[in-house]
Amino acid sequence: MTCSTPAFTCRELDLEQGLLLIDGPQFDFDDFPAIAEQLLQQLDATVIERECNADLHLWLVDFEGCRLMLKGEHYSGALWLEGMAGDAADTLQFLATLLGRR
Repeated sequence: MTCSTPAFTCRELDLEQGLLLIDGPQFDFDDFPAIAEQLLQQLDATVIERECNADLHLWLVDFEGCRLMLKGEHYSGALWLEGMAGDAADTLQFLATLLGRR
């Protein structure tokens, strides 16, 4: 199966805050795991740990040895990656190029 457009794109990269905001399919609280798995598959990243709060999903993920937090807030439909260390800026910048801009 071939997709002509990627499911996820870079909305904004904020290296000062260590954030990569992502546009993707709409999701609700119960849909997040399936949506997040699609994103991680597109990026070729893996889940290390999952946590779920009242309105926020927090997943610790690994991308080529760099630890990132994948966060999804279902009320606003926000999806983003956060760097866990100061050296994550290069990784976030690379991921933003992989996702491209909408």
